[in-house]
Amino acid sequence: MKKDSSNKLTLIGSISLGTGVMIGAGIFALMGQVAELAGNLFPIAFLVGGIVTGLSAYSYVKFSNAYPSSGGVAKFLGKAYGPGTITGTFSLLMYVSMVIAESLVARTFGSYTLRLFNVGDDSALVPILGVVLIAAAFIINISGNKIIGASATITAIAKILGIALLAIAGLAASGFPSFENLGTAESSDWSLMGGFIAALALSILAYKGFTTITNQGDDIVNPNKNVGRSIIFSVLICMVIYVSLALSVSANLSIPDIIEAKNYSLAEASQPVFGNMGLWFTVILAIIATVSGLIASVFSASRLLAMLSRMKQIPALRFKFSNPSLLLTVSLAIILTILFDLTRIAAIGAIFYIVMDIAVHWGLFRFLRKEVSFNPLVPLLALLFDTVILIAFIILKFNSDPLVLVVSFAGILIVIVAERLFMKTHTDSNGKMNMEMDMKD
Repeated sequence: MKKDSSNKLTLIGSISLGTGVMIGAGIFALMGQVAELAGNLFPIAFLVGGIVTGLSAYSYVKFSNAYPSSGGVAKFLGKAYGPGTITGTFSLLMYVSMVIAESLVARTFGSYTLRLFNVGDDSALVPILGVVLIAAAFIINISGNKIIGASATITAIAKILGIALLAIAGLAASGFPSFENLGTAESSDWSLMGGFIAALALSILAYKGFTTITNQGDDIVNPNKNVGRSIIFSVLICMVIYVSLALSVSANLSIPDIIEAKNYSLAEASQPVFGNMGLWFTVILAIIATVSGLIASVFSASRLLAMLSRMKQIPALRFKFSNPSLLLTVSLAIILTILFDLTRIAAIGAIFYIVMDIAVHWGLFRFLRKEVSFNPLVPLLALLFDTVILIAFIILKFNSDPLVLVVSFAGILIVIVAERLFMKTHTDSNGKMNMEMDMKD
């Protein structure tokens, strides 16, 4: 792919890609799931999740300013831990979480589209439509950065305006929600607190799209400044959108109604305000959001995989196809879309992402104080919040859906073992790894 300046993403295009991923996977797919865990506090969960994400984003901004690269997180981890099993393991967890997010968006597309025909989200058509969307995203991604950037910008503007209309109209019609009865009626104070903390894991997942911006180092104009700026603006934009829309949904639907329609809760929330037209408007908006989100996610994930191959953290991707990392990415996304439902996809993705996030913060704090200028308190706070939220989420899933933990821990173990075995293939008798790539570039 060409790297001349005329084919590179602008700052606006980069922000559009970041917000495109976040809004596509976050609001439409996770609103109901967060409400199910946090009860009436779910708008606050999106606010607190945004604040925690802001702390996490600090580490990524500092890394991006110092080491802009299409490898993004893989390059950051390589700088912190050096080439080897640790870097490869956590980089692959990031990559897998991105692919999981693609399947999450794809199934969300299917769930919302079928609402137009009054078909339930348990229909086999949901994964079929998701696979069709992934195939379309593949075609668009092989068309080049200009088309990706232009489509992201147009769709990002359309959905931000549309979601703003939903939020403003909902609040104007019903006012701000009441928080008199916090949580669910049958919940104890302890279970409510645990549910709220666990809900933060999913709300953080709704913001994780900002990390895709870190993979744009080779594809964005003036990357040392614009990658960090894109991250900051994307998180702020999405925080305002998420909290506003969560307040609107909470004002128009009861928690039981939101939970019942959790995979398409925004469509249900729009009907008290707009009637049947609200359903059509929200579904069309969801289609736009999920399409743009998937395009952006495939764009970034495939570049991360390609960088891992160049860093020799995974086997070389040598196939007859011109872009094997892109083809492998969409293939994995299709498999996940077929195998798992929205709730489990989101849970597994949250666990993988937070584990990787912890590694990023620790790597910056522990190993790069001399190389990168940063306030050590911020990554430490991010590390603390990530750890508490992950533990609460694991406890909740252990009690409600242990299969999620089995799949997640098995996946992490497989990645660790596979990475270790692969590292041995290019480690000499003195224990030195021949990575064949300058980690300083």
